[in-house]
Amino acid sequence: MPELPEVETVVNGLKPLLVGKRIVGVGSSGKNLRYPLPDFALLGQSKLLDVQRRAKYLLFHFENGQSLLWHLGMTGQFHVLGKDEAAAKHEHVRLSFADDLTLRYRDVRRFGYADICATDALGEHVWLKKLGFEPLSTAFDGFHLQKMLKTRKTSIKQAIMDNHVVVGVGNIYAAESLFRAKVHPAQQAKSLTAKQYQSLVKHIKQVLRQAIEAGGSTISDFVKADGKPGYFSHSFKVYGRVGEPCYTCKAKIEKIVQGGRASFFCPHCQP
Repeated sequence: MPELPEVETVVNGLKPLLVGKRIVGVGSSGKNLRYPLPDFALLGQSKLLDVQRRAKYLLFHFENGQSLLWHLGMTGQFHVLGKDEAAAKHEHVRLSFADDLTLRYRDVRRFGYADICATDALGEHVWLKKLGFEPLSTAFDGFHLQKMLKTRKTSIKQAIMDNHVVVGVGNIYAAESLFRAKVHPAQQAKSLTAKQYQSLVKHIKQVLRQAIEAGGSTISDFVKADGKPGYFSHSFKVYGRVGEPCYTCKAKIEKIVQGGRASFFCPHCQP
């Protein structure tokens, strides 16, 4: 599933191509995604003012005061193409803009979903109002993370993957951040010291920024808006490397299952 770096990469790819352009038409395959599609007529023929990200949601802000929220689900992809280019397989929505550009949404499994909301009411939208810290914000720091988790008996990996705590730290980025912070993924959240929390937050920010610079991680379906894969997977230290030697100490990378998700770690570097 695309996580924060992948969604940020998509946002960065769409902005220079579409911001400032007026929407002139909408077409769909007639098939619902995870939920029924919104009424795109609410966008009218309005100009796109900005594309932003909140957690794993793309937010398209239009000049008529409406915003389009979009979650990519498991296999969703956005591509910007010319209006005369043929529809690809699994294309479900096409937003046509001025200058003969179209924003195409493809989704093999149709787990993505979308909605339209007044821009000034976004903070109260049911998908957004209970979300936690943005991990790259200055508000997210070791002090506040420890304060939130100081009584949690759950594992630290599961805690930082909880979107009510901090958003966008998916399985890959949690594993890589914990390795760099030298924290075992199964350690109870409440047992971390203040120094460990400071280190973990530092490395979450570092890992996410590096992943964004690399265009995200392509494991199966994710591609950027230009159709190219993300390259952060070439930088994995532990994720997906079970049985391989740790780059730091040469111990074999191990795997456990937490909450139905695989966790990779070095038993020597993360005791």
